[in-house]
Amino acid sequence: MYAADYKLTRMNPEVLAQLISRTAHDLVASGQAGQLANEMIPAEDKIAVMRPKDRSHGDWATNIAMQLGKKAGMAPRDLAQKFAQALQADPGIASVEVAGPGFINITLNAASASQIVDQILDQKAAFGTNDHLAGKTLNLEFVSANPTGPIHIGGTRWAAIGDALARILQANGAHVIREYYFNDHGEQINRFAKSLVAAAHGEEAPADGYKGAYIDEIAQKVIDQAKAESIDVLSLPRVDGGKDADGQPLGEGDSEQREEFRKRAVPMMFDEIKQSMADFRVNFDVYFHENSVYEDGEVDAAFQRLKDLGDIYRKDGATWFKSTKYGDDKDRVIIKSNGEAAYIMGDIAYYWNKRHRKQDPADIAIYMLGADHHGYVNRLQAVCAAFGDEPNYNMQILIGQLVNVVKGGQPVRMSKRAGNVVTIDDLVGVVGVDATRYSLERTSYTQNIDIDLDLLSQHSNENPVYYVQYAHARSKNVDRNAAAAGLTVGGADLSLLDTEADSEILAQLALYPSVVASAADLNEPHRLAHYLEDLAGKYHQWYAAERVVPMELTEKEAQSADAQAIKVAKDPEPARAAARLKLNDAAAQVFENGLGLLAITAPDKM
Repeated sequence: MYAADYKLTRMNPEVLAQLISRTAHDLVASGQAGQLANEMIPAEDKIAVMRPKDRSHGDWATNIAMQLGKKAGMAPRDLAQKFAQALQADPGIASVEVAGPGFINITLNAASASQIVDQILDQKAAFGTNDHLAGKTLNLEFVSANPTGPIHIGGTRWAAIGDALARILQANGAHVIREYYFNDHGEQINRFAKSLVAAAHGEEAPADGYKGAYIDEIAQKVIDQAKAESIDVLSLPRVDGGKDADGQPLGEGDSEQREEFRKRAVPMMFDEIKQSMADFRVNFDVYFHENSVYEDGEVDAAFQRLKDLGDIYRKDGATWFKSTKYGDDKDRVIIKSNGEAAYIMGDIAYYWNKRHRKQDPADIAIYMLGADHHGYVNRLQAVCAAFGDEPNYNMQILIGQLVNVVKGGQPVRMSKRAGNVVTIDDLVGVVGVDATRYSLERTSYTQNIDIDLDLLSQHSNENPVYYVQYAHARSKNVDRNAAAAGLTVGGADLSLLDTEADSEILAQLALYPSVVASAADLNEPHRLAHYLEDLAGKYHQWYAAERVVPMELTEKEAQSADAQAIKVAKDPEPARAAARLKLNDAAAQVFENGLGLLAITAPDKM
């Protein structure tokens, strides 16, 4: 039977899905599937293979017969019997049973099930990786906070999730460009400069300006930097008008002093942001400056493309983009009546640039935006469609929700440096990088979350990151104890991994590759965190139930009438102990791989 070629010894749910798919095609070919045709059989990634809630029902279950029964013109249970008979022929399967209206429960033989251990230990760091996104260049833009202050908690969430997603996409074979979009063009930068000038003169910040100790710090840095160059910035004209550093006339409402503060302070803020990101284990491949789309002709190129497509028109003295043609709720002004480009024109040019830049043009552009950007989705997807791309594929927009920081059950809002916000440096300073990243990565970005500082400071199993890290540390302690006892994996018989606890952890290890793949396909790093927590739970249960290293009997146990039975329970046979040591090491490897994709450390001791 062709199905045997799938090597069920891997005990991977994807392999089972392949086997079930091939079996369906074999049943069609042999005329045993009624009216079912090959084109009716779902793709392998659409075939559900799941763990039964009641483990006495088997290792895996599928509802394929219930999916196909109507199409085949057969009762699902009758079709399930055909599947069961065919699947039973695979040497890696111990038994197949049909349950209820047509569920198929599959039990793998212990020898084949445990071969996942050898696969993990052979592949090591490569276990769980795949190449299904190979050949694709993904531009992943995240954080992109304005350079007007430190990274706040919302940007911190995107930093953690964005970096984890980049690592997961790379594990699936993609070429990923991590990109940070610096908004250094527009009114927010003007307000930042005004705030600095006011601070430098000891004045109140403008009503629409920025506040916080960091404004005073940056203002003083500007003064000191300029003084080192023999420039007294405070003596420069504050009146509107004047010239910029290149000798060009400044726009209305600006001044030479404000321009000097802007020119010097924005790079300082950039440097602070970059350092905060690096300290958070996040590094970007590209820092893209908003100004560049105007300076490098990208705006003109994108505008000309829309014009060539016939997707712009004039009305009320302004130029409009026919975005309703592509699903937007209203057309958008792209050139104002005063001749200035509207904000969306920069977005249009930026997407055009991502898809057509000379180095690493993106096949897929993923935008990670804050909760206040819901209104941007339709207009941006309209841009994607206008340029002939496929919305929600070539352009993917992820909208994150709000993060609240609490301590003692009460909201934490104040930052001494940044005012009424919590910054990335504040949070890391309190609970560390690991706890901060993991707390943000383990929850879907589509949900509002509360970050509990009290919980994340605990070294207990109530703290999710500690729970997972402790499982890895415990596995390394098993290795140390085994080495001290002279125990090695030599002579390990993996078929001896036949207890319920063994089976549970084996099955969980086998799920890892599918979790890595689905986390990439769905842009959901939290799936990996949930998987690691489940694996940690099964590992801790296994550790408590099964012995690897012999234990010494207590004095009371040695004097007991059941001393021999207790000794047997505490002193596993060498081959079984060696098999469990290999299983322990396979679990440690998967913890390391998974935590690595989340950029969380895997400590050997805790």
